[in-house]
Amino acid sequence: MHTLPQQLANGLFLGSMYGLIAIGYTMVYGIVQLINFAHGEIFMTGAFGALAVYTNLPSSMSIWAALPLMLVGGAIVSVLIAVGAERFAYRPLRNAPRLAPLITAIGLSLALQQAVFNWYPHATAGKHFPQLPGGPFHIGSVDVQSGDLFLLGAAIVCMIALGVFVRSSRTGRAMQATAQDPDTAKLMGVDTNRIIIIAFAIGGLFAAVAGVAYGLKYGQVKYDIGFQAGLKAFTAAVLGGIGNIYGAMLGGLVLGIAEACATAYIANVPGMEQFGGGAWAQVWAFVLLIVVLLVRPQGLLGERVADRA
Repeated sequence: MHTLPQQLANGLFLGSMYGLIAIGYTMVYGIVQLINFAHGEIFMTGAFGALAVYTNLPSSMSIWAALPLMLVGGAIVSVLIAVGAERFAYRPLRNAPRLAPLITAIGLSLALQQAVFNWYPHATAGKHFPQLPGGPFHIGSVDVQSGDLFLLGAAIVCMIALGVFVRSSRTGRAMQATAQDPDTAKLMGVDTNRIIIIAFAIGGLFAAVAGVAYGLKYGQVKYDIGFQAGLKAFTAAVLGGIGNIYGAMLGGLVLGIAEACATAYIANVPGMEQFGGGAWAQVWAFVLLIVVLLVRPQGLLGERVADRA
């Protein structure tokens, strides 16, 4: 148990990344009742957009000076793809049977993967991503890398900013109204198409931040990182309560901590030795989802209309 603080910290960092991606799923679902299964690839393109910016900067520029430009570049790519997907792929199918936009989302996901694979032909083995200098930092018995600190700080700042935006701004209140009843919101003068675009844009922005944080944490990005991360983030959104922005972050944290602890400790349980290690981390994450949904189908926080966005 002396490694428990380290595993909890690992889960906290991993869960912060899942939570940032999950917010995009839950915002879109909260407003248009759509599961955007291409959102994982939007996360991936944000990471590659940031990498493209970095590779075109002067080699003498420090990573600290390049990081804001990388975030801007990644955000532009992710937001443009997210907004373009809404405008040209999902909006024409808004009144179609639910299966049509779902299939479209899966097709868009595969198309984005292949596009990045073709743009970066050697991305199969992973492209090197710059890392922040310094570290590891020792906080008691916990070792923390610079990339982990950036990820945690970004998650906290994004979550606070989104909470203030949804609660206090006029657009945020319009998002809540659209999530509650889009037809009535439209009658009250709310431009629901604009609100939906903003929801996709915010989701894309958060996915880009998560993509940059992923690269800084692991030191490389691949064209297929969005599939697994997106699936985990969707799981986190459902776990916390799909449509609830705070539930998305909570679900991400719970999932990350469960995955880290299961990877470290399941193998130490008598009779469970063959079910431990990283190869089983994905299995235990989804076992947790099944258990929670059996006990509480609406998720940990449920679906509160006031917090939907």
